[in-house]
Amino acid sequence: MHYQSFARQRLSQHQSHRKLDAWRMFRLNALAIPIFAAAQPAVAFVPAILARDYGIPLAGLGLVYLIGQIANSLLDPVIGALSDRTRSRFGRRRPWIAAGGLLFTLGIVMLFFPPHGAGLLWVSVGVFCYYAGHSITLTTVLAWSGEISGNYDDRTRISSQFTLLSAVALVLTLLLPAVADQLRPDDGPLRLTLFGTLILVTAVPALLLTLTGVPDRSAPADSEPFAFGKSIKAIFGNPLLLRVLAADAAVTAGQGVRTALLLFVITLYFHRPEWAAGFFLLQYAFGVLAGPIWQRIGLVLGKGRAAVLAEVAQAVINLGLVFLTPDRFGLMVFLAIAQGLTQSSGNLMLRSMVADIADLHRAETGEDRVGLYYSVFSVSMKLGPALAFGIALPLVTAFGFNPAAATNTPTALNGLLLVFALGPALGHALAAVLVSRFPLDASRHAEIRRQIEARDDVYAAAALVPAE
Repeated sequence: MHYQSFARQRLSQHQSHRKLDAWRMFRLNALAIPIFAAAQPAVAFVPAILARDYGIPLAGLGLVYLIGQIANSLLDPVIGALSDRTRSRFGRRRPWIAAGGLLFTLGIVMLFFPPHGAGLLWVSVGVFCYYAGHSITLTTVLAWSGEISGNYDDRTRISSQFTLLSAVALVLTLLLPAVADQLRPDDGPLRLTLFGTLILVTAVPALLLTLTGVPDRSAPADSEPFAFGKSIKAIFGNPLLLRVLAADAAVTAGQGVRTALLLFVITLYFHRPEWAAGFFLLQYAFGVLAGPIWQRIGLVLGKGRAAVLAEVAQAVINLGLVFLTPDRFGLMVFLAIAQGLTQSSGNLMLRSMVADIADLHRAETGEDRVGLYYSVFSVSMKLGPALAFGIALPLVTAFGFNPAAATNTPTALNGLLLVFALGPALGHALAAVLVSRFPLDASRHAEIRRQIEARDDVYAAAALVPAE
């Protein structure tokens, strides 16, 4: 072990923990704004506009996006494991964030500012750059946020701010179609330009803020090389991590069912197409308040209890949807506001718990796996929505629901409502069961940190002993 190098890293960690104020947390999380500002437009608007206004085959676009999403998911664990072991003068996270940020920006330029005559090859390169940049940047930022402070409550604050910035980005993004419709209705290229401008205007300063926000330490000189088998064992041999991953997949699957079916419920069940875009905006606008509210709850109750409360609350809210009828639109609005106030509350706690699990693994084995653990957490975040679309859409079809039909039968519409209500309720209820009685509370985590710091102090003290 290179004790002098370790001692310098130890001192740097102590300094970063002391200086982790609100401004530094904002700089660390700044990239959440462009990443989440791009997330919905890149999937919901770009393919449709490229097909309609640029003549690019829809089937080809679907295949490109499918391959991009698969590659994106497979890339996450590799990036997490490699960034844990990166040694450079700039640290171990910064080089990956810089490279990922550049790829992300290039992908945004290609997808949102396509030249006239752009074809499937242009889009394929843009999708690859976007997904690769998104994966590298998000995975590494999450890993960095999990290790920048060893304090149990600081990690809740960091995750809360990340959730808040993500919600703000989504609200800003959802406002843009309304602005475009006021300027030139149904103008696809204008929408792309507005989306792309918002993302680029926030991406460049956010990247600089994150890269310069907090200290970053290089991996120890004697770090083990990447070993696929040991990485797999570190994941599947950790039951607490698997519980959190399963809970997050259940949460995101429930959220995905709601997202996949919400427009159908508004336009075809309630016959209120004028609310189609506004309903997302309503929910996300109240979602901006969710981060600070649930941060406070998490600090009072602890992450495990707060996560259970959050998931139970969301399960109850979604169960309330079964009482809807076509003439109870006011109840739908009320439940959407309640949903907004609990939005991502469980995700917030689960994201913070991953770093605590990585600490426990480090205390037991001496291995630093925070990047790897956050990378598989990113996979679970993507797996949930994929499960939602793969389950919810065939289910509503089995009830006879057809979104292209002029009218749907009462049975089909009631089936749509049941899947819309019960799918998220079951997902959130399952997540609550998975994280109930979670053993890593504040007192247990404090013991773990004492073990880690005591061992690190021994190494640091050994560095002061001159070699004979």
